[in-house]
Amino acid sequence: MTNTAAVPGVPPAPLSLPARFIGIITAPKETFQAVAAHPRWLGMLLVCTILVAVCTALPMTTEAGKEATLKQQVEGMESFGMTVSDQQYERMRAGMAFAPYTTGGFIVIFSPIISVVIAGVLFLIFNVMMGGERTFKQMFAVLIHAGVIQTLGALFTGPLNYFRGAVTSATNLAVLLPMVDPKSFVGRVLAMTDLFLIWYLLVLSIGLAVLYRRRTQPIAWTLYGVYAA
Repeated sequence: MTNTAAVPGVPPAPLSLPARFIGIITAPKETFQAVAAHPRWLGMLLVCTILVAVCTALPMTTEAGKEATLKQQVEGMESFGMTVSDQQYERMRAGMAFAPYTTGGFIVIFSPIISVVIAGVLFLIFNVMMGGERTFKQMFAVLIHAGVIQTLGALFTGPLNYFRGAVTSATNLAVLLPMVDPKSFVGRVLAMTDLFLIWYLLVLSIGLAVLYRRRTQPIAWTLYGVYAA
């Protein structure tokens, strides 16, 4: 990929959607330079949202995946002190027939909304609090393109969960360290530490650093700190 941004006074050339998707993985800095100069986001938003929705819903098309989803929902409710009665359990089990569609639809509808909210918070921090001079469109484009990494994670985890009949993350540190008790504090921390999410935060940090011409390291440590908290 040619980095025309390195030439003073010459803006980087616009990149095609496939070039931007691959570039975020292989050359994020150069790709973000092109994104900042030409903040097109709609095509990437549609591609990433649809792929994540399909891959997330895919495991729920199997009976094992539906059972895993039901178990996860019950455990989540019980973790908040709720008691699931037999009648509630049967209603939840019946609702599993629609789980792939409701899950996919939820992602398609709410993922863009959540992205707008996150972009708004970052825009407030970098533009208002830190005196940046970039547009919201540029910020939103950077955030959406960083989501390529999350999409890549879904493309990896979705088919894998389909064949193993699970809906939990297959890329967190708990999977790599099965000797740790999953119910212990350390086990829970490892289960919440997803490798693709760490990668995503790093790529997002690179994008923000390119957009606001700042160093990547302080931004990355701040995002990791927020994630850890």
